[in-house]
Amino acid sequence: MSATEVRDSIIGQKSKAFAIRVVRMAKYLQQEKCEYVLSKQVLKSGTSIGANVRESKNAESKPDFIHKLEIAFKESTRRNTGWNSCTKLTIFPKQPSTP
Repeated sequence: MSATEVRDSIIGQKSKAFAIRVVRMAKYLQQEKCEYVLSKQVLKSGTSIGANVRESKNAESKPDFIHKLEIAFKESTRRNTGWNSCTKLTIFPKQPSTP
């Protein structure tokens, strides 16, 4: 898979958009809430998702490709843990549920 194919793939587009949102969220946490520990954790895991997706293009084999994408998935789980911590600590208000 070429760099252009990864960049133009759905997962490439979504991971890039997600990384931009994560950077904005970390900035908000640091500037508005003075929360530095969680913001760094969320920033590292949220931006590494896209990095692992891009790295998968250089996989040496199909199992290596799958492994790199599994790492991206694990990082998304870690990011979700940080987000849940922010919500439970009332750093972010809970989103209203939609029917």
